[in-house]
Amino acid sequence: MASSSNSDSGSFQLLSSLRFDPSLPETVAGLGIQAYPAPNDSPYYLLAYHRDRLAKAAIHFGWQRTVDVLQKDIADLATLFNASIPDKTQPWRLRIEIDVDGVWAISVQPIAPCSLLRLFLPHALGSGGVDGLDSPPWRLYVDSQAIVPSAFTTHKTSVRDDYTAARARAGILSLQDPAEVLVVNPDGEIMEGSISTPYFRSRPSDAELWTASPDKQDARAPTEWVTPPLSSGGNAGTTRRYALVYGICVEQVVRADQLIDGEECWLSNGVRGFIRAAVVLRKKESVESNNTFESSS
Repeated sequence: MASSSNSDSGSFQLLSSLRFDPSLPETVAGLGIQAYPAPNDSPYYLLAYHRDRLAKAAIHFGWQRTVDVLQKDIADLATLFNASIPDKTQPWRLRIEIDVDGVWAISVQPIAPCSLLRLFLPHALGSGGVDGLDSPPWRLYVDSQAIVPSAFTTHKTSVRDDYTAARARAGILSLQDPAEVLVVNPDGEIMEGSISTPYFRSRPSDAELWTASPDKQDARAPTEWVTPPLSSGGNAGTTRRYALVYGICVEQVVRADQLIDGEECWLSNGVRGFIRAAVVLRKKESVESNNTFESSS
């Protein structure tokens, strides 16, 4: 069973990754999208949500200097990030970090242009994906070890060893791989993806657990999308908040043993938006007394 290290305050940074896309304001205005948080004229995707997430983490860890920095006007934050953008006519991925003293570290990488419809709701959680760009869907694996929830799973920080190890166990070698792995807590509940928030069709009650029977699955197929609650130990992601605020999903505990091989689901993060995925169960897994997931015979 893996667990995040108890890093001393100040020995790590708060972290968020977001998308800069010069076409974003025009797309929001052109589509007349109401279900999008302010500032809707910013080229930074869900900028206010990223600021809010960092601020909540700073409050949790008692970093008052960082809290003060993050209370500045959102326009000042955009100006700060703008200084790191090499070419404002192209889309970029920003990795933003801030430390206990409120000092920023910003790294920028180019990303391929994509249909910006995948960034918005309710387009994303319809059937068939966006412009066929998500076909085939991403492969979605389940981690073979449990992770103990902590402040470093609830809040996104530079303490990422558990997530890196989960990706390695799943054989995911690069951020460019169209694959993701779900991390699981010791109770067998899905926490989140290693770099994304997952969304599933709503699950039955414990008294009506799904079976692998295709007939039963089809007969009871729900229509509502759900995402794991924070009580399962996962991260309060920006796109997760977006989907919850605008009523696209609700919170519900999702157990690893309820997942079905080939099951359709969605993933989201602050760089790529919403992505179609399909569960890949390479082996049956169950939580043993030692809180690890082992192959059943």
